[in-house]
Amino acid sequence: MRILKYIFLLLLLALVGTTVYVATQKGDFKVTKSSIIKTPRSTVFNYVNDYKNWETFGSWMNKDNELKFDYTSKTIGSGAKFSWISNSGEGDIKTFYVKENDSIAQKLNFEETSATLSWKFKDTIGGTKVTVHSKGKMDLMTKIHTFFKGGIHSIIEDAFEKSLRNLDKTLNYEMKTYSIKVNGIEQRNSGFCLKQTLSCRMKSVDKNIKILMTRMVHFSKKNKIALAGKPFVMYDRYDMPNDIATISVCIPVSQQIFISPESDVSSGEIVAFTCLKSTLVGDYSHSKEAWAKAQKYIADNGLKQNYAGNITEVYIKTIDDIKQPSKWITEIYIPVFPKVEVSNPSISDASPTTQTIEAPTISVTPKETE
Repeated sequence: MRILKYIFLLLLLALVGTTVYVATQKGDFKVTKSSIIKTPRSTVFNYVNDYKNWETFGSWMNKDNELKFDYTSKTIGSGAKFSWISNSGEGDIKTFYVKENDSIAQKLNFEETSATLSWKFKDTIGGTKVTVHSKGKMDLMTKIHTFFKGGIHSIIEDAFEKSLRNLDKTLNYEMKTYSIKVNGIEQRNSGFCLKQTLSCRMKSVDKNIKILMTRMVHFSKKNKIALAGKPFVMYDRYDMPNDIATISVCIPVSQQIFISPESDVSSGEIVAFTCLKSTLVGDYSHSKEAWAKAQKYIADNGLKQNYAGNITEVYIKTIDDIKQPSKWITEIYIPVFPKVEVSNPSISDASPTTQTIEAPTISVTPKETE
């Protein structure tokens, strides 16, 4: 019995000694990890810059099945933020600095531990060199917890290494796996929508669509507005020679909703058109190729584009539905004039013949916007 007491006392002294030793160690830490991602720099930067993509490559996000994420209306660029909660605690991360295609700086908080997280993107042979650096200070409980798991440096280095490996795999397979199908002529039905409209340079279209789409979906949830279909984008103007596009990011609603004039959101109407439908399965970055295939189909089949209507992209499946980009679905509708069949009455008793007449090409100059 006395031996058991000695053993217990020794264990207690060892535990106290370990705790004191760990508590007196510095809580500061710095960890840096680099890796070559076999993808162009702009693609890597844009992917990391959107917090909604982190679930596809963040190693620590895949370990805990109890993790629940909460995304704000801004998930891209400076000011973007998201938070999480799990059995081990809760935290948040916010972007406070962004240099396009170059670097990102963020602030992370988890329980009583805080850290800065910085990303650097640099062109190199074979792709993009991505360097991620973390600097922070641990509280006592974090020091004790990480001590028995090999130390904070070992934990963070392992997380960075796995995350960068996942990022390379995701961008190499998920982003590059896609298919395009031209479905044929369909009727785009009329209806109502809420929308946000802006004009920007061509290179900023994709980024602005993501930003406005997140805002519109957040707006509908905040105001408890039921969607009457999938979100979509209307291209009000697509002027490549002058490098400017005007887009309206929309959510369909079952009836017309009146919005106050001070709001950035306005009420809109979906006009019915005869359209050529194409379907892109895969990441949205391949949409230009899908447009090109649709335009070729129009030319090859003697169709005429109806410039009075707006090219529309409907987002059937997005990152909000499934995390793998290879499984996203975008439907593209290009307004066209239908071919008209005219029956000519026969003078004799012969059977009537049918003649196909193509509608004339109408050139409409888009209205200038500021």
